[in-house]
Amino acid sequence: MNQPPEGTSPKTLIVIAGPTAIGKTELAIKVAQHFRTEIISADSRQFYREMSIGTAKPSPEELKQVKHHFINSHSIYHAFTAGDFEQQALETLANLFISNNTVVLAGGSGLFIDAVCYGFDALPKAPEAIRKELNSIYTQHGLTPLQEELKTNDPEYYAQVDLNNPQRIIRALEVYRTSGRPFSSYRNKQTSKRPFNTIKIALNTDRHLLYERINQRVDLMMQHGLLNEVKNLLPNQSLNALQTVGYTELFRFLNNEISLDTAISQIKQNTRRYAKRQLTWFKRDPSYHWFAPGETEHIITFIESRL
Repeated sequence: MNQPPEGTSPKTLIVIAGPTAIGKTELAIKVAQHFRTEIISADSRQFYREMSIGTAKPSPEELKQVKHHFINSHSIYHAFTAGDFEQQALETLANLFISNNTVVLAGGSGLFIDAVCYGFDALPKAPEAIRKELNSIYTQHGLTPLQEELKTNDPEYYAQVDLNNPQRIIRALEVYRTSGRPFSSYRNKQTSKRPFNTIKIALNTDRHLLYERINQRVDLMMQHGLLNEVKNLLPNQSLNALQTVGYTELFRFLNNEISLDTAISQIKQNTRRYAKRQLTWFKRDPSYHWFAPGETEHIITFIESRL
């Protein structure tokens, strides 16, 4: 562990972000090993113990290389919001910074990364009637009318959110219907001052190569038993945590709504769409410094020059 000398400047959070399948885990481990520190995961699905293959968690071997926080830390049976993550991650950071000059925050969930780096305005609590009405629309008519309402009233968040995640869409519409303000406006406030510096790294590559990596990853997930993982979760398919790419498509197959080949094709397509939205999210923040996968030494040199 790095022992901070007396009189040192504020600690530094090293953020490693980017779209799914780009290589964030590998880079985060190498960076954490170089700086002899630990990793906080900012992936909104890797928190859950019951979801492993479909969330592309670090392997047991990778978890042994560097200590990770917020992997398998929560259950799908208990809601865990970006606000919850903000509070718990800041507490974890405070403890880690006692004996480390740097900590790595890695993941593809822009909302959760922003929660740690910037904080949020207090979101309004929606009346139960609004929540029930939105959930009723989803149950009876699916996501399409909710997506359209979000597109009309909050085009900025519509362009960034995972459109296959009803929990996120419904929450944003709850905020809009309750306050009359777009959900995205609550992220445009004067940011909360943090007691640490931040260096933000984002990975990207040629779109064709990224989509190829995504397709290969989905095939590997299927080979490693994703269908059985989803089958075991079928009784819980209505839980918010499971409303995500890789699970919803296979639930549809298991419910005899589509073929397995169609489900796999949809997982690939929806993952590619999600990656595009992740890039949109990160590119709106000019504080990110962009690199290609594999530029590890260059990235470490860049980080050292900013410390």
